Amino acid sequence: MLSRRHMLALAGTGALLAACARDNRPTFERIRESGALRVGISGEEPYSYLDTSGRLTGESPEVAKAVMTGFGVQTLESVQRPFGKLIDGLLGGSFDVIASGMQITRDRCRRVLFSRPDFVAPTAFLVRRGNPLGLRDFGDVARAGVPIAVLDGAVERGAARAAGVRDDRIKAYDSPSDLYQAVFDGAVPVATLTDISLRRLVGRHPASPLEVTPGIGGGRTLPAAGFAFRPADADLCNAFSTGLTTLQNSGAWLRIAAPFGVSAANLPPRDLTTADACQTG
Repeated sequence: MLSRRHMLALAGTGALLAACARDNRPTFERIRESGALRVGISGEEPYSYLDTSGRLTGESPEVAKAVMTGFGVQTLESVQRPFGKLIDGLLGGSFDVIASGMQITRDRCRRVLFSRPDFVAPTAFLVRRGNPLGLRDFGDVARAGVPIAVLDGAVERGAARAAGVRDDRIKAYDSPSDLYQAVFDGAVPVATLTDISLRRLVGRHPASPLEVTPGIGGGRTLPAAGFAFRPADADLCNAFSTGLTTLQNSGAWLRIAAPFGVSAANLPPRDLTTADACQTG
C-alpha cells in the first residue's frame, strides 16, 4: 500500500508532467491561450528598450503589440540579452520572438524564420562634426586604415570586412551607447549602425560634437529588418506577417513607428519579400 507521502510525491510528479505537456503545445496556441507574448530585446533605442519607468517600448515592441492584439494577446513580457545573443536565446526557448529591429540576412535566415520586413533603413556612420576624415562608406574606412566601432553581433562587422577593413581594426561593443562613447572619447574615429539608431543617439545629446553621415546605399538595396521566430513556429510567423502587412497597408504602422524616428521612407516596398531580404548580407 502506498503511503500518504508516496501518493503526494506521485501527485507532484503528475502535476509536473502535466505542466511539461502544456509547454509542448504549439507556441502560437500557448500564446493565444495565455494572452502573453515573450519577446527578446537588446535594449537598443529606438528599436527595443525599457523606458525610465521600466516599461517595455520601442518601435519593435510597439508594432508587435499592435499585431498581437489582433489575436487577443494583450501582454508583452520582455527578456533582455546582448544583441549578439538574441538568436541563441530564441532558439533556446528564453522567449518566442526577437523584437529588436534585427536585419534580415542570409546567414540569419539559415537559423531562424523572419516575418515580412518591418522597416528598411540605411547604414550610416557616427563621426566628429565636419567628418574630418571624409568617411562616406566602408571602403573609405579601409583606405584610411582607421579603427571602426560596431555593435557586437550586428551585420556591420561583415560589411566592414567585405570592404577590406582588417579584423584588428573592427572594435565590437555591447550597446549603442558604448559606440557613442567610443567616438566621443576618441577611442575610435567612427562607429556604424543604422541611421535611425545613430540619429537617436545624437538627438539625446543636443550639444554633441558628433554627427551622423548620410546613409550608405538606397532604394531596394536598403537593409530590411524584421521579427525573428523559431523554425518550428511557422504558424506564428505567418500569422504575425499577415497582421504586420495589414498594419503597414492601413497606415497604422507609421503612426506607431513615427515616435521612434521612423518615417514613411522606412516603410518597406510592398513587393519586397522576406525571401528577397534573405538573399542579402
